[in-house]
Amino acid sequence: HGLLSPDPAELSSGETEELQRIKWHRKQLLDDIQKLKDEIEDVFAQIDCFEMTEESRMAQKEKELCIGRKKFNMDPVKSRAQQPRRELLAGSPEDPFLLSEQGAQVARRAAPPGLRAGDPINLQVLQAFVDCHEFANLNLVQALRQFLWSFRLPGEAQKIDRMMETFATRYCLCNPGVFQSTDTCYVLSFSIIMLNTSLHNPNVRDKPPFERFVSMNRGINAGSDLPEDQLRNLFDSIKSEPFSIPEDDGNDLTHTFFNPDREGWLLKLGGRVKTWKRRWFILTDSCLYYFEFTTDKEPRGIIPLENLSVQKVDDPKKPFCLELYNPSCRGQKIKACKTDGDGKVVEGKHQSYRISASSAEERDQWIEAIRASITRVPFYDLVSARKKKIASKH
Repeated sequence: HGLLSPDPAELSSGETEELQRIKWHRKQLLDDIQKLKDEIEDVFAQIDCFEMTEESRMAQKEKELCIGRKKFNMDPVKSRAQQPRRELLAGSPEDPFLLSEQGAQVARRAAPPGLRAGDPINLQVLQAFVDCHEFANLNLVQALRQFLWSFRLPGEAQKIDRMMETFATRYCLCNPGVFQSTDTCYVLSFSIIMLNTSLHNPNVRDKPPFERFVSMNRGINAGSDLPEDQLRNLFDSIKSEPFSIPEDDGNDLTHTFFNPDREGWLLKLGGRVKTWKRRWFILTDSCLYYFEFTTDKEPRGIIPLENLSVQKVDDPKKPFCLELYNPSCRGQKIKACKTDGDGKVVEGKHQSYRISASSAEERDQWIEAIRASITRVPFYDLVSARKKKIASKH
């Protein structure tokens, strides 16, 4: 301080000029420091303002997502058609709702979004959904346990194929060198899912031994066989514990019919008394249910589609007819049940079910939906096609 404030009488003219210069520079530095302080304060004020705006924006987005989630839960297909896509997808396949636990809960009741159609954004969502899974260092059964719990596997062959193809690709990416190709992983995954059904479905009396599981998978590893000890580990894992696959509570019919494959009014020909009656049909989970009124909580009849076929048929009384029948047991009553006039559940009396639609287009759509819902058929067709592909390469 003494250097900056010496006695002016003791300074030469050169030193006085130097002192003035120093004082001028000091003032400039102090001014610059104050400017910096002001700028820093302004930046902090802008950050605070931005954070408040961002919090408000995020709160609004969360509110919109919450509304979208509720609408999606009520009716996934209709809600996506009515809402702006940004509300549900937020413009990105990696939208946090779709990939969050809430999104997973919805996915368990409805097929993952990427399965709904072939449009590019849906395929990107499917890829992002599958990429959420980490399969590194898991054997194939462990990976399938994780994967099949995250959604409900659909019944339509094209959707199953797309989902399992994406799974196989992801598994092989996480576990390089385990299989020769994604085709091997794809076929073995289906074999394991079918093995799970065969071992743990009480309706399957003929439980496959390990040897049959081995023979099912001959030559699928780029023309070679997979190591037997690897297959033994997978087989034993499924035998000791079935897959946990999310299902709706069968006691709550509002959940059973939460997301039907198809629903609508059709005319049904009676089994014993040959009269046509208008019924509300719901197709879901490989069963066809029919109701007297759309508001009814209990169906009048339930037709399990297992072992049945469907075809167009001409009827002298009604146009646009389709028929459900058992191709291997013609003439025998179809296993089904209905509620009689007293409200008692009784066995159905149909050797076949004849149903009339309001147009040829509607009839064809019902036939296509019923065929897609007979879920076990696509598994075998898909595996057979993929095995042929492997064989043709080698």
